Amino acid sequence: MAKMEVKTSLLDDMIGVGDMVLLEPLNEDSFINNLKKRFDHNEVYTYIGSVVISINPYRSLPIYTPEKVEEYRNRNFYELSPHIFALSDEAYRSLRDQDKDQCILITGESGAGKTEASKLVMSYVAAVCGKGAEVNQVKEQLLQSNPVLEAFGNAKTVRNDNSSRFGKYMDIEFDFKGDPLGGVISNYLLEKSRVVKQPRGERNFHIFYQILSGASEDFLCKLKLERDFSRYNYLGLDSAKVNGVDDAANFRTVRNAMQIVGFMDHETQSVFEVVAAVLKLGNIEFKPESRVNGLDESKIKDKNELKEICELTGIDQSVLERAFSFRTVEAKQEKVSTTLNVAQAYYARDALAKNLYSRLFSWLVTRINESIKAQTKVRKKVMGVLDIYGFEIFEDNSFEQFIINYCNEKLQQIFIELTLKEEQEEYIREGIEWTHIEYFNNAIICDLIENNQTGILAMLDEECLRPGTVTDDTFLEKLNQVCATHQHFESRMSKCSRFLNDTSLPHSCFRIQHYAGKVMYQVEGFVDKNNDLLYRDLSQAMWKASHSLIKALFPEGNPAKINLKRPPTAGSQFKASVATLMKNLQTKNPNYIRCIKPNDKKAAHIFNDALVCHQIRYLGLLENVRVRRAGYAFRQAYEPCLERYKMLCKQTWPHWRGPARAGVEVLFNELEIPEEEFSFGRSKIFIRNPRTLFKLEDLRKQRLEDLATLIEKIYRGWKCRTRFLLMKKSQIVIASWYRRYAQQKKYQKIKSSAIIVQSYIRGWKARKLLRELKHQKRCNEAATVIAAYWHGTQARRELKRLKEEARRKHAVAVIWAYWLGLKVRREYRKFFRANAGRKIYEFTLQRLMQKYFLEMKNKMPSLSPIDKNWPARPYLFLDSTHKELKRIFHLWRCKKYRGQFTDQQKLIYEEKLEASELFKDKKALYPASVGQPFQGAYLEISKNPKYKKLKDAVDEKIIIAEVVNKINRANGKATSRIFLLTKNNVLLADQKSGNIKSEVPLGDVTKVSMSSQNDGFFAVHLKEGSEAAGKGDFLLSSDHLIEMATKLYRTTLSQTKQKLNIEISDEFLVQFRQDKVCVKFIQGSQKNGNIPTCKRKNNRLLEVAVP
Repeated sequence: MAKMEVKTSLLDDMIGVGDMVLLEPLNEDSFINNLKKRFDHNEVYTYIGSVVISINPYRSLPIYTPEKVEEYRNRNFYELSPHIFALSDEAYRSLRDQDKDQCILITGESGAGKTEASKLVMSYVAAVCGKGAEVNQVKEQLLQSNPVLEAFGNAKTVRNDNSSRFGKYMDIEFDFKGDPLGGVISNYLLEKSRVVKQPRGERNFHIFYQILSGASEDFLCKLKLERDFSRYNYLGLDSAKVNGVDDAANFRTVRNAMQIVGFMDHETQSVFEVVAAVLKLGNIEFKPESRVNGLDESKIKDKNELKEICELTGIDQSVLERAFSFRTVEAKQEKVSTTLNVAQAYYARDALAKNLYSRLFSWLVTRINESIKAQTKVRKKVMGVLDIYGFEIFEDNSFEQFIINYCNEKLQQIFIELTLKEEQEEYIREGIEWTHIEYFNNAIICDLIENNQTGILAMLDEECLRPGTVTDDTFLEKLNQVCATHQHFESRMSKCSRFLNDTSLPHSCFRIQHYAGKVMYQVEGFVDKNNDLLYRDLSQAMWKASHSLIKALFPEGNPAKINLKRPPTAGSQFKASVATLMKNLQTKNPNYIRCIKPNDKKAAHIFNDALVCHQIRYLGLLENVRVRRAGYAFRQAYEPCLERYKMLCKQTWPHWRGPARAGVEVLFNELEIPEEEFSFGRSKIFIRNPRTLFKLEDLRKQRLEDLATLIEKIYRGWKCRTRFLLMKKSQIVIASWYRRYAQQKKYQKIKSSAIIVQSYIRGWKARKLLRELKHQKRCNEAATVIAAYWHGTQARRELKRLKEEARRKHAVAVIWAYWLGLKVRREYRKFFRANAGRKIYEFTLQRLMQKYFLEMKNKMPSLSPIDKNWPARPYLFLDSTHKELKRIFHLWRCKKYRGQFTDQQKLIYEEKLEASELFKDKKALYPASVGQPFQGAYLEISKNPKYKKLKDAVDEKIIIAEVVNKINRANGKATSRIFLLTKNNVLLADQKSGNIKSEVPLGDVTKVSMSSQNDGFFAVHLKEGSEAAGKGDFLLSSDHLIEMATKLYRTTLSQTKQKLNIEISDEFLVQFRQDKVCVKFIQGSQKNGNIPTCKRKNNRLLEVAVP
């Protein structure tokens, strides 16, 4: 289809036949071939009127995108290609606009895609209905109920990896605007026998594998489970893992879905505890034991599993153990207790597991209904979605298949009735004469099964309630007696069989001729499965559980409400449920989706004709088409019919001005279609034979080709004419632009020529003026030069005269000075000779001092106090002066250096000076500490959240915070402690917890002792009789010993005004409780490298080995 083409009918570009009603010829082969052709082209949906046939593609197709949802939204049912969205939209719009309650019936065998179809319907309705926080929450809860029910109610079978093992009917409730308000879910016949036994190649319910794969180790431990599947007898190992299925991820999805739906955390925990209990029940095994009276009795082999189950469920172990070994029968006022043999014990165990899981599933459905039910009490519109098992025909068919096929018989009955009713109503509504349609009425089969007197279910219930020996064989004998003459019942001894004794049937079987074909049922297990008995002892044991959920699941176990009446059988319960369902469906407008499985291999692109044929037969699809085609095969409203075929008549093309029906009448008369092939209704045209419709389509196709040719011709003429006009207009524009360009070029040329002439003239004038100015300038410069030369000559003459006069004056002065000097020398000659030596000495000395100081100025060392350089002494007589100057300069630069210090730096240097006075040349560790700054707060207690508790406990300013090793007084081993020094106290705290272990006031510290070696050990001596001295002195080891001792010394001096005694000796005494212990430091090799070790030798000696 071209991009601009809009599809307006399913007849456009149709692959095969989109609506089976139009199939010609109609037979089984053509039906299958049409489905196959569409399947091969990825068309998985086909119509039978308003019924949708859905073929499972076993792969993802791009036909469920949000764009597809919008494409089918508010469109006519037959306007687009067949799709499940079209049926969903039709049902939703009928519910919203016409106020008609709807139901969507989805049927088909296992693996045909029923569950996925129901999800698609719900997702489409959720996408097209209103928006809003509350509406979105309701939609999310409705959608998230699916994963929960699938986990607990679906399992892997040989036909389907996600097979629904229960029937589900959901009523979705809407308000008057079409927004969802809530929903109600009903479940039918959970296959609880799967809990205890699965056929080969199949699995138990998904939830068991999801818990073991996806739960955390802690969660499994709480449930007393192990991750290994092989540990549990109820789990088949041959199919424990399914390709493409992630049980762990699905478990997380289920938990999230339960949270969204509204399960509380304790409810979720209780549910999983019940699941774990069911799983562990399968591990209980029994052994026979003979009693004194000769009767066999069963005993539990390993009671560990029983103990864990009782811990999970809160049941007294002895009560549950007795319930597995004894059975109490009550009749009026009498009670009889009998023992159970091994077979009966296993039956009781499995019955308990099945009932426990089945009741849990029903509780889940009820709990979900509480969460998703509509909260308002206004009138609601309802759309029901029925996802139920299809007709089943296996090699071995038992009670479950019998019940399922009975349900499908009822659905087929209501399908035929509602389809005929819908056809009849439409004919009456349109004024078309209704003709009786012949069809097979399966009411006789339903009566065979459900008749209250002679029905098979009634016979089964009667046999179960009959006193005496009741077996499956007695049930079959009763059927042979009552149903022998029924034309749809066959057994080996029935009179309807081909011969008096039908050898094609085994002795333990009977056969029913269903609408979908004959099915042979194995009578074995019918009675037990219908009874579905759970011993009263087990019910009472469950009711006694402290587990609130389990107690609620078994209300009949309450002794105060004991009921001796026999509980209803499984068959009667299911019959009542089906009757309620049928009554519910008859009040709603039905919509049908028939699901078909193309192959048994669950593989894409494979279409098995025989398998599809089998499903077509038992779904009654051909019968459905025949019913639909019994009157008129096709009907369409007048407006779309006229719009689609109006080009076939000149009177209606291109526009018809009158009523649509008149236009259709003119059209059909023009085409000369026989009158018996169509009828005119009030709003629709009815066409009897598909051949007439296909003839119209062929004529329309031919006419469209003619119209396309005409349109193409007109378009080409228009295109050429438009192109010519465009070229003509373009030529005019180009010519005008060219003339403009030529005139511009000519003007630019004239303009440039004028500019050149102007420039030459201006240049000539400028040069002429320049020559005049240059001549005038040269004249002025010549006069100036001549005047300058004259002035220079005059000045040189005057200068020469002045110099001559000055020379004469200078000569006179010199002569006069020499004369005066001669006179002075003659007069003072005697005095000069007497004092000349001293004068020369003083002068020389003065000159040397000046030279010394000037040289010192240029050779001064740097201003660093640690710079040892000083200029060499030049003269021996300046030795004392040189030393004094060196001392003065050093003091001056030290003073200048100290002037740069902050208060903090002054404090550090004072501490360093104090440390020098205390430890220099006394402690071998001191030189290594000189270059290390004293930091004090090594632990940053105020910033580290780990020490918040310690910071809150210490109110004073912390002077030093350091991790030290406290030496144990008993064995000499070291323990890490936090050493804190404040203004008033010394504190020791635990490094891990931050708890304060010891607090000593500074006034109680009398002395600090340490060795002269290169180690960090020191002892803090406490005042005798003080509170802190109860356990004795502290022996500590630190990597910052010099800093800690210096700060402790200065802080003690500041607070107590007394100097703290610092004792440096390789042997000193410490007080440990009541003993005086000598601490002795020795040299020795260490196992731990250079780390000193401390060892308690005896009660009076403690040795510290120093490297």
